[in-house]
Parts: sequence; C-alpha cells; structure tokens
Amino acid sequence: MKTFISLLKIEFKRIFSNGVLLAIFFGAPIGYGILFGYVYQQAKVVDLPIVIVDQDQSPTTDKIIDAFEDNEVLLVVDVRSSDVNIINEMPVEQYAAVITLPSDFEKNILQKNHPEIRIDLNMANILNANTASKNISSVLMTLNAGIEIEGLKKQGLHPTQAKAAYESFKINFNKLYNSTGNYITFMLPGLLAAIMQQVIFLAMALVFSRDFEDGYFITLTQKSKSSFYHVMLKATPFLIMLPIMWLFVSLLFPYFNITAAIFNIPMLILTLLLTLASMGIGMLFSIAIPSQLKATELLMVISTPAFILSGFTWPTIAIPDFITSIAQFIPVTQFLSGFRTIAFYDGDVLAIASEIKMLILIIIVTFVAMIALLQFKINTSVKKQNMA
Repeated sequence: MKTFISLLKIEFKRIFSNGVLLAIFFGAPIGYGILFGYVYQQAKVVDLPIVIVDQDQSPTTDKIIDAFEDNEVLLVVDVRSSDVNIINEMPVEQYAAVITLPSDFEKNILQKNHPEIRIDLNMANILNANTASKNISSVLMTLNAGIEIEGLKKQGLHPTQAKAAYESFKINFNKLYNSTGNYITFMLPGLLAAIMQQVIFLAMALVFSRDFEDGYFITLTQKSKSSFYHVMLKATPFLIMLPIMWLFVSLLFPYFNITAAIFNIPMLILTLLLTLASMGIGMLFSIAIPSQLKATELLMVISTPAFILSGFTWPTIAIPDFITSIAQFIPVTQFLSGFRTIAFYDGDVLAIASEIKMLILIIIVTFVAMIALLQFKINTSVKKQNMA
C-alpha cells in the first residue's frame, strides 16, 4: 500500500507537470462551459433584422408594418418603396428576410383578388430563417384573419358571428418540458456532456502513452507486474479530480437558470457510468497506441462528431441506421438519451435501464481489453529487461 501511495504521488506530480493535460482537463470544462453559457444566455433568438418593401404605401400596409414592428423576435430595420439592390444587400447586412408588399395591395384585398405577399428568406442560417419564417407567418396569419373578419362584419354579420364564421376551429398549443422554448436549456446540457467526454478521452489518452514515450513504464513494471494494479494507479488521480469537475459543471445549471432536474440519484448513476466508460475508452487507446499525439488524434476522431451523432439535436430517425448503430457505442450518446429522460421527463433508474446497460457493457469491454493488452505489454517489457 505504501508503494501504491508513493507511486500515486508521482502520478499527481506527472499530471500537474503536463501543461497540455492541465489545459485540457481544467481549462476546457471551465472555459467552454462559461463561454457556451453566455453564448446561449439570451435563451431565444430576438431582433432578427428584416426589411419591408412597401410598394403600395396604403393604410393597410401601414398596419402590416406596425404589426411587424410590435413583434419581439423581428426587427424592422428599414421600410422602403423599391426592392432595387435588396438581394445584394442581404448577405452584407445579414437580413433574415425581405417582405415585399406589392402595388395595389389594398385595392386587390377590397376586390377579393387575393394579392400575394412575397417573402425572401435568408437561408444561410437555418435557425434564423426558421425563426423568422415562423414569426412572419404568425403576424401575417393574424392580420389575414382580422381582415377576413372585418370583411364579414361589413357584410352585416355580428362581430361574434363573423369571428365564428372565419374560425372553424381553434388551436391551443400546450408546451411541455421546456415551455418557454429556452435555447440554453436545450443546448447547454448536451454541449457540457460532450465537452466532459472529450476532456476525459484526451486526458486518459496521455496517461500510459506518455509513460511509453519517456520510459517511465519500465520503472512501473519493476514495482508491480499486475496490469490491474497499474490501471488503478492511473485511474485513481482522475477518480479524485473528476467529481470536482462534474461539480463545477453541475453548478453552471443554477448559475444560468437552467430548469432541469439533475441533482438526483439517477443522474448521479448516469454521470458515474459516463465517466467510467469514457475513462475506459481513453485508457484503452493510451495503452494500444504508445504515442501521445496519435492517441489524442484518434480519440478526437471519435469525440468530435459524437454530439451530432448522439441524436440530441438532430433526430436519429433522420440518420442512416449504420451510423446510429456505431453511435450507440459512444458513451455520450447513451448519457444524453438518459439525461433527457431524467432531467426533463422526470424519469427514474428504470426509465434509463437500456442506457445503463449499454454504458456498463462499454465499461466491461474496455476494462477487460485494457487489462489484457496492458498485461501483454508488461510481460513483453519484463522479458526484454531480463534479456538485457
């Protein structure tokens, strides 16, 4: 035990002497967590710039312009009578949309000729375009209903009858689980989980590969020839430090007012399993590839697309089956699936049973593989030492 503690002290010294490892381990969760939190702090997209081309300049178009100016998501930056050069301006000024109200608009409405309002959307940013389109449609549909009802009233119908004649049925949306449509509640948890997985991957990728490169592995094999012993020696410092990092990450939720149930037993279990599974994959790569650079590069290949493939933002039904099958073996995929069940749907441990089983499978497979491979390398190293 004394030897283990002595070697453990050396491990901590080696970890804290590695500037790259410290930057990855402490800098990424803290720096990116705060950065992304402030990026999405506004919670939803507002003040999307739009231009209105009013070729009619009538009282009716004035009402339409006023309605757009009252919308909190849309910002009317300019109203003009001509669309000359507007398409060339759009990429420079980053207009989300250009709305064209045609000539004789009011006249055609009165004559029931159904004039057409043209909307040119800037599709370079899909999120902005979809948000702008939704709000433009909402404003115009409301105005359209109002104009139709006014027309029926002029025909002699009572206001209540006019409204009932236009509205065959009503629609009531009841928003659940993220009722405010808060974007930070949607995005930040997934990003933080992906960051933590990547941090663990890259930190663990250095633990054995560094020893292989600088020859310290030979010293370790002289202390013990048990691969289990060395795996525990390398894992212990991170098992001590990672709970601190997870605590900091969890505190970002109340700091940014994210309403998600994360302080509970199911989430603790899920976080522990993600940590162990990520450590297992990272250490396996570190043992299999005796080069810090190559080990980290290959793990980056796995971790970089992990967030997208997890299905957290893009539905898995829209991803080819062979890709989703591979993604199931990336720990963060299971974590984010279970996270949503617990944090937003109030699920318990049974509700995330499939995710727990897959994470445990990843842990067992990587653990057995790393123990076997490391034991082989230890035996090979001892044979070389005895022959020398």
